[in-house]
Parts: sequence; structure tokens; C-alpha cells
Amino acid sequence: MTRTMRGVYFLEPGKLEMREVPVPEPGPGEVVIKVESATTCGTDLKAYRRGHKLFKPPMPFGHEYAGYIEAVGAGVTRFREGDMVMGINSAPCNECFYCKRGKQQLCEQLEGRFNFGTYAEYVRVPSYITAQNLHFKPAHLPFTEASFIEPLSCAVLCATYTGVQLGDTVAIIGVGAQGLMQIQLMKAMGAARVIAIGRAKGRLERAKQVGADDIFSSLDGDPLEYVKSQTGGHGADVVIEAAGTAETWTQAMLMARKGGTVIQFSGLPGGTQVSFDATHLHYGEITMKGVFHATPRTVEQAAQMLDTGIVSVKPILDGEIPLSKVEDALLRMQRSEVIKLAVVPSMAD
Repeated sequence: MTRTMRGVYFLEPGKLEMREVPVPEPGPGEVVIKVESATTCGTDLKAYRRGHKLFKPPMPFGHEYAGYIEAVGAGVTRFREGDMVMGINSAPCNECFYCKRGKQQLCEQLEGRFNFGTYAEYVRVPSYITAQNLHFKPAHLPFTEASFIEPLSCAVLCATYTGVQLGDTVAIIGVGAQGLMQIQLMKAMGAARVIAIGRAKGRLERAKQVGADDIFSSLDGDPLEYVKSQTGGHGADVVIEAAGTAETWTQAMLMARKGGTVIQFSGLPGGTQVSFDATHLHYGEITMKGVFHATPRTVEQAAQMLDTGIVSVKPILDGEIPLSKVEDALLRMQRSEVIKLAVVPSMAD
């Protein structure tokens, strides 16, 4: 008799469905994981609200995860049934133009190598992910926190692009999950001062909790003027945009001092055009970079940071919910009532 499980499917923007489907079987090099936690993500919310190029419905939904190895396929020697694991939902080919140039996050095969379906009782992990981006979960780390490994690995890649130096002042625009992780990374890398900029006072207080030295709400005035006033009129050494609007992209570039670095972390809807002050960009010698996704190295680093507590994700988590509440969770995220929730399939409805 075929075993079945519950899983959430994305049918179209604004429409999810719970389905009863067969429990997957692992192929060669693959594993099947019993999902203990699948954290909600802003990318899932974007797809739910307006669609996303990586989401081709109807399809299994969810991509952050941690759990137990339920079954292993032929040729898998590193993992065995019962192992506690955490991982991300993609892995590079290591053979294409970009992979060979050290840009695995831009792998030409990446779009076809994403794995979805973690809002479910079980998920199958393809061989290329199992081999590169699946890690053992430390025994002391709760599954709900271990499932942050994917967003944290993206935050780590962003942090490596900043070139932050001891004593630097860093301004971070946006205090969602990414902004709160970036605050901790910047402090760990030696920033003397981190200024967190957002709107909601509650989230800004959470930014203070995770290490921000200073907070400022855009409801209280102009963030650009505030950062300039706190840096002798110069601007921040490093600015990270983690809010995801065209306005904050423009603002981030102006917020950097001459010779400073700006990282545009948050993606915007396809085709969005953003205006920049060419004078400041050119004569101020601003370095501006985009950043996307993660690499096997940053996944490994994220695993280490979760293990050691260098980055604490507990303050970012706003509770646990059952599978039946995924759509409700996304709506709560949309209303800014929560930052992230852990979907726990074993939880009763």
C-alpha cells in the first residue's frame, strides 16, 4: 500500500491547496527527509502575492527546511536513516561558465536545480543538493532554528561583499529577517557601529536586541539626513539595502560616504528601473553591488554560525504553526504582524 502525506501546493498567485500525495522515494544519491521545520520566507510571500519566475505552478511549496533522514538512495554514504539534517534547496553544477569563474551563485543551471516542497511531511532532496548543501544539524540546535540555514547562507554571501573593516559604520535599511541577520554579521566582522533603519518601532527594538547600536524609524524623519548627522556629514562606510523598494535602493546609494560600498540585497519586481544620483556615484567613487542567493561555502559558514551562536535566529522567529496555517502565515507576514514562522508538519491543526 502506497504511503501518503500532506503537502501544500502553490496553484497560482493568491491560491494554495493542501493535497494528499504519495510519500516520495529516494533515487540514486538522494535522500528523503521527514520535515520537522520549514520556515516561511519573503520569497514565498512574493510568489504567493504576484508570482515569481522560479515558481511554476502547480507545484509543491516551501523551500527552507530541517528534519530527519527518513530514507537514503543508492550510493549515499555520508547520511543514514535517522540523521538530523538541515540544508538549502539548490546546488550549482560546478561546470558552467560562471561556476568555473568562482560565481556558483550565478550557475547557468541553477534555475533548474531548485527544489521545492518543504511545506509537507516529507521532502525528497536531489543528489546534487545532498552532495553539496545538506549538513548535519547540531544536537543542541532546535529544528526551527536550523531551518534558517538557507536565508542565513544568503546573508553570509551579502556580508562577504561588503568588505567591512574594523571600526566601520554600517547602515542597514530594512529590519526583516535579512536585516536582523546582517546586523549580527556586521558586528561579528568588526563593524564598530551598526545603524538599523526601518519603519515599525517593534521591529527596530528587535534590531537593538540582536546588536544594532542605533535605530531610526523612517516615520520619524529622513533616514538619509539622520545617517549623515551621525557620521559627521559623510555617510556610512557600508550600506546594505534589505527592504526591497526602488526608493530604498536609491536611498542606499546616497547614504554611503565617498569611497563607500553599497550592497543592494533585496530583489525588486522584474523590469523595475531605479534612478541614481550620477554625481554622487561617479565623483564619490561609490562601489555598488548586487547580490543573489548562496554558494556551498556560504552554506557551510551559515551552518557553523548557527552551531556556534555567532548569529542567533531565535529573536527572528515569531512562533510555530501547523501545515494547515501556511496561507494564514503568509498573510500575517504581508501585514507585518510577524517576521518568520516555523511550519511544523507534526503539529496538530
